[in-house]
Amino acid sequence: MSLYTKDGRPLLVKDDIVYSQSGQVVGKISGERVFGTHGSYIGTIDNGRLVFRKSDSGESSAVFSAENHAPVELADAAPVAIAGDEPWTPD
Repeated sequence: MSLYTKDGRPLLVKDDIVYSQSGQVVGKISGERVFGTHGSYIGTIDNGRLVFRKSDSGESSAVFSAENHAPVELADAAPVAIAGDEPWTPD
């Protein structure tokens, strides 16, 4: 699965874990949502983009742990006009 943030930063998806380019864990995919390691909402997946939506931010998930991944070189994508804000990611 290819996944980018709203502003076009690439994210690596391995199984159901999302990583930043530096290899840090961003969160875990649960349905159309991504939740951080402490269960907090990170963003909603919409057409291959991870977008923070205030309307979804009250949701939470179970706490989980995952190892960081080796850094990867991924190309940026163009920003898109989509409802929501740029989500928080480690880098």
